[in-house]
Amino acid sequence: MRNKSLVSITDYSKEDILEILRMAALFEANPVSKLLEGKVVATLFFEPSTRTRLSFESAVNKMGGKVIGFTDASSSSVSKGESLNDTIRTVACYSDLIVMRHPLEGSAKYASEVSNVPIVNAGDGANQHPTQTLLDLYSILKTQGTLDNLNIFLIGDLKYGRTVHSLLMAMTHFNPTFYFISHEKLRMPEEYKMHLDKHNIKYHEYEQFKDIVDQADIMYMTRVQRERFSDPMEYEKTKNTYVLKNKMLKNTKDNMRILHPLPRVNEISIDVDENPKAYYFEQALNGVYTRQAIIAAILGLELKFS
Repeated sequence: MRNKSLVSITDYSKEDILEILRMAALFEANPVSKLLEGKVVATLFFEPSTRTRLSFESAVNKMGGKVIGFTDASSSSVSKGESLNDTIRTVACYSDLIVMRHPLEGSAKYASEVSNVPIVNAGDGANQHPTQTLLDLYSILKTQGTLDNLNIFLIGDLKYGRTVHSLLMAMTHFNPTFYFISHEKLRMPEEYKMHLDKHNIKYHEYEQFKDIVDQADIMYMTRVQRERFSDPMEYEKTKNTYVLKNKMLKNTKDNMRILHPLPRVNEISIDVDENPKAYYFEQALNGVYTRQAIIAAILGLELKFS
């Protein structure tokens, strides 16, 4: 993993994933250190972000490093017409690692090919979000005690949801059974179902989940993403299709936990927040520890804690 960009979750083997999760647990026990002292991490967000950007910046600050970058492309030379190639090659001169979010699929891969420092993909369009996946896996492991043989419900926007795409790819290592619950216009793309077929991973497709919710170990809720729709009317037709309410959790398993990459709009009612099965805010906190582990692994840091 050392000096290697993280563009797709498939860049990491099962062993790599488990090592990141082991390191995340070490950082959870020792969140503040000087491991990044003298290092600079650039965060280039060409698309809005709250949790991903702030958790990366928190991770760097807690490790004693420095953060540079921008939170909006309009505040950079991109607004003057600078190419992605020139932006990346320039910022690489100032940093040891670049974390990048961009609206175009494939942008992170391109950046990794022109940069002389590692690139971490913080989301490229509807394609991949590998660091979210690693924190999701850490959250699943913490709540279930295992990653193996779980019933994973993926609910909502499965067509454009980069978080569910990356999670599906990673969980292939652990023999899950997937339940895809979505509107017909937001179904899981065929390429991902073909991947599951190739690896003999079971999956089922539904348009509702009320009658099967008692089978879930993990309910992974997603919002319907307005920014991925070219037709506003199509967004309006589908945005309220799936709303999780507290009363719907009555017959769920004791170990079941609700995850969400956030932000939520209205797909999880506020009354769910006080249910002990709601785990999405803890999941967001896990992002700091997991991203500390990713940075440390890529930069080859030796984990010595005082």
